[in-house]
Amino acid sequence: MATETYLYQGEYAQSLIARGEARGEARGEARGEVRGEARGEARSVLRVLEYRGVSVGDGDRARIMSCLDLDTLEMWLQRALSVDSAEELFL
Repeated sequence: MATETYLYQGEYAQSLIARGEARGEARGEARGEVRGEARGEARSVLRVLEYRGVSVGDGDRARIMSCLDLDTLEMWLQRALSVDSAEELFL
């Protein structure tokens, strides 16, 4: 008997595994959507600062681009409209 083709789990166990895989896939997709939205918001913050002539150092740029909290990014975007330096975003 070839063990490679033998199913060790019954149908019920296989259905539980399939359900778990589907949930995991949905969670991964949701995380990807949040990351994509956050990345777009971070780019908007940087674009506004650039358009206004506010210089952004590498450390501040990395901090903005690595942020995944949409509320924080929204606040930074609003502040980017009026700050004189990138550091003021974080106050």
